[in-house]
Amino acid sequence: SSNKTLVSPGNVFELGFFRTTSSSRWYLGIWYKKLSNRTYVWVANRDNPLSNSIGTLKISNMNLVLLDHSNKSVWSTNLPRGNERYPVVAELLANGNFVMRYSDNNDASGFLWQSFDFPTDTLLPEMKLGYDLKTGLNRFLTAWRNLDDPSSGDYSYKLENRELPEFYLSKNGFQVHRSGPWNGVQFSGIPENQKLSYMVYNFTENSEEVAYTFRMTNNSIYSRLKVSSDGYLQRLTLIPESIIWNLFWSSPVDIRCDLYKTCGPYSYCDGNTSPLCNCIQGFDPWNMEQWDQRVSAGGCIRRTPLSCSGDGFTRMKNMKLPDTTMATVDRSIDVKECEKRCLSDCNCTAFANADIRSGGSGCVSGP
Repeated sequence: SSNKTLVSPGNVFELGFFRTTSSSRWYLGIWYKKLSNRTYVWVANRDNPLSNSIGTLKISNMNLVLLDHSNKSVWSTNLPRGNERYPVVAELLANGNFVMRYSDNNDASGFLWQSFDFPTDTLLPEMKLGYDLKTGLNRFLTAWRNLDDPSSGDYSYKLENRELPEFYLSKNGFQVHRSGPWNGVQFSGIPENQKLSYMVYNFTENSEEVAYTFRMTNNSIYSRLKVSSDGYLQRLTLIPESIIWNLFWSSPVDIRCDLYKTCGPYSYCDGNTSPLCNCIQGFDPWNMEQWDQRVSAGGCIRRTPLSCSGDGFTRMKNMKLPDTTMATVDRSIDVKECEKRCLSDCNCTAFANADIRSGGSGCVSGP
């Protein structure tokens, strides 16, 4: 009930009922136990609050159920009926994962349900963002409505699984920013720092999952990813001596160039030029009048048509790869072979490495 909590081993996380400062709506959630400035990392009934502090969380028919003052269910884990001969327990783990399992099975692969599969606005270390291909589950973040209201807000951060998967920040379903594809080290459009001694992050792409995760090698440092209610993906970090979260980075970085499709086809955005949008070498603005008025959605068109023999490529460095919806990926060939293949295909207009590690490998090519 409202005055009882569960505390994780190690004393880092606490689960219980809470209300935000300006309302009488109550929620079941998880927060950092030791921080005086309450920081919530998960909310069960974000879109179905309790109207007062009388609530009950219990295990009923192999499910976790949250009941209001009139014993009506406002939230449940919603699992099909399992094997009732085995007792189930619910437990808050040291990493902040709230799990339900059979009492005799402590193995992570045997969890009947886990809060890590249903994120709110926050990604903690060891949580995964993206697809579990075995179950079809896509774990994504959805912002709070505002700083004082945990209900689902306008912004979400979700993986699009395709030949080159990438994350999209969307507002009410419309894409406003993309991470760029994973290049073997990081997402090309996100300012993560690869050389931090206390944090390791990883993107896994195989037949079982396509997912991003990170972990801390120093457990006295807290770090989390969060989608803010005003539409930013943020990395926040807190060191033991500090009492406030440090904003490590925020994305989109440049609100002008980082917005989705700021510049049209065959053009690129450069925050140091005026206008921001520039035609690629060999291209001219599609509509000069609009271009002069800084309306660049029409993009650029080729100055002379391709002859499909004797044409070559111009090298463009330090670019976020364009939207790869139509791209073809072959990880078995190198960039030289990639160029050869692209030259022999009249529909192929650009190519790049799929992975930039150790000199580069793999081939991304496309129209």
